[in-house]
Amino acid sequence: MSQASGPTDAVLAVLDDLRAEGGELDVLIGELSPARWATPTAAPGWTIAHQIAHLAWTDTAALLAVTDPDAFAAEVEKAVESPDTFVDDGAEAGALLPPAELLSWWRDSRVRLQEALRAAPAGARFPWYGPPMSTASMATGRLMETWAHGQDVFDALGRTRKPTDRLRHVAHIGVRARDYAFSVRGLTPPAEEFRVELTAPDGAGLWTYGPEEAQQRVIGPALDFCLLVTQRLHRSDTAVRAEGADADRWLDIAQAFAGPAGPGRPPRTPEGA
Repeated sequence: MSQASGPTDAVLAVLDDLRAEGGELDVLIGELSPARWATPTAAPGWTIAHQIAHLAWTDTAALLAVTDPDAFAAEVEKAVESPDTFVDDGAEAGALLPPAELLSWWRDSRVRLQEALRAAPAGARFPWYGPPMSTASMATGRLMETWAHGQDVFDALGRTRKPTDRLRHVAHIGVRARDYAFSVRGLTPPAEEFRVELTAPDGAGLWTYGPEEAQQRVIGPALDFCLLVTQRLHRSDTAVRAEGADADRWLDIAQAFAGPAGPGRPPRTPEGA
């Protein structure tokens, strides 16, 4: 496939990472008994079934956006009519399915989305619930959500997963979404760029964003930063630190996902304990 007719090598690399991220989670849930799908997760009211149903529902929506924009526009209208409940409603409906059927739906939707994104012409842009998405942005967003909701599943089962360099995509979204995190809360985003320095999962590499001379800085492990911006871990439970008042404020409100400001997770260790 030439770069002129389809995704570039860089985009294909993101799609390969998206496939690997889904595959890792698939291995974990594929071995669960039907009863374990009802295990509660850290998201209030959501079981493992809700987490996978949300991924299947969103992958299906993304597939529609890529292959049938007019039909997707109708789905957006439904979201506008019920902005506070449409995500939970989708997860709730999917969670009612038998686990085998839900797993089959998720597998089918994510494979079909992969195929559609790989077949998309270079420069394609797709409608979404926010601004239009490029192939790379759509794939990166799906990877971020797969990783974040997968983290909830791993945690609910008491399993630890080894962080990989795929976290680079999650970190990238987290950094890019800085201004959105301020705006969605009615705050004016800082005018100056921040410097973000994250230690890669291997402990040796360093992922950097923003000008080296910036006064506002965020420093810490990439894993902790990704858990923070996906609101899977409270700031106080991470080793991420800020230098500068604006950077410090950002770490209190950071979110890598679109939509209303999330409530985040409570500290694992209450203050003063």
